[in-house]
Amino acid sequence: MAQRKIRKAVLPVAGFGTRVLPATKSLPKEMLPIFDRPAVHWVVDEAVEAGIEHFVFVTGRNKSAIEDYFDRAYELEDTLRRAGKTEALKMLENMLPDAGTKSFVRQQSPLGLGHAVWCARDIIGDEPFAVLLPDVLIQAEPSCLKQMIDAYGEVGGNVIAVDRVPAEKISSYGVIAHNELNGNISKITDMVEKPSRETAPSNLKITGRYILQPQIFDALGKQKRGAGGEIQLTDAMRTLMKTQDFHAIEFEGDDFDCGSREGYVEAFLAYALKDKELGGDIRKLVLEVLG
Repeated sequence: MAQRKIRKAVLPVAGFGTRVLPATKSLPKEMLPIFDRPAVHWVVDEAVEAGIEHFVFVTGRNKSAIEDYFDRAYELEDTLRRAGKTEALKMLENMLPDAGTKSFVRQQSPLGLGHAVWCARDIIGDEPFAVLLPDVLIQAEPSCLKQMIDAYGEVGGNVIAVDRVPAEKISSYGVIAHNELNGNISKITDMVEKPSRETAPSNLKITGRYILQPQIFDALGKQKRGAGGEIQLTDAMRTLMKTQDFHAIEFEGDDFDCGSREGYVEAFLAYALKDKELGGDIRKLVLEVLG
């Protein structure tokens, strides 16, 4: 059975980035550079590869740099043109999104991920859609979201990206209970937020990528505040699981939590080392620094 196409993606970018202060005091965490571009650029590239046509950024105060990044920079472009720096100018022109493919909505209060997703309801409408957390970067070929959309074409419903986590770290993540179906796709039977090592139903953690049906907005609109006094997306998904199927795909690739200092450095190095032009030189530089 053909599934409705996933055309739109929600990127919640209203968070403060407190785990990487003071760098994020005046710069949105999503704009921290990962090698040669902001973290959010890599996430958008992942979604574009998967066929996403429209992006909904859920922003907050002091996040205007994200909106500016995906717009023209007339003064810079004019300076490059006058200086004859055609390659740099062409790069900027190539990364400019088509008009009308980016929307920005405000989450006026920090009420959690679930509330941020709910803020995009009027733009998403009655379509299934993707959610990508911009502080999670995933290196994968094909992209993680492309793998998810391919799985969605097989099973429909709601799809969540998962990957395996070491037992000693399992209490830091939301994990799933599941029944294996075929290959790397499982049917989710429950989700548990930050379980102990002894009580965790699996070692498959939820990894910041979702394909959701629009009924999630009704669940979020009725959802009471949960952990931390926030509206939790996991709570609303558990409610929706009573009437809709949720599947997990164990994607092929590597994920990086750029919201932590350690994860940020790991992501920066991973993307730098993979660069086709400079990766080899950077590898030599790292080895020199390590002595």
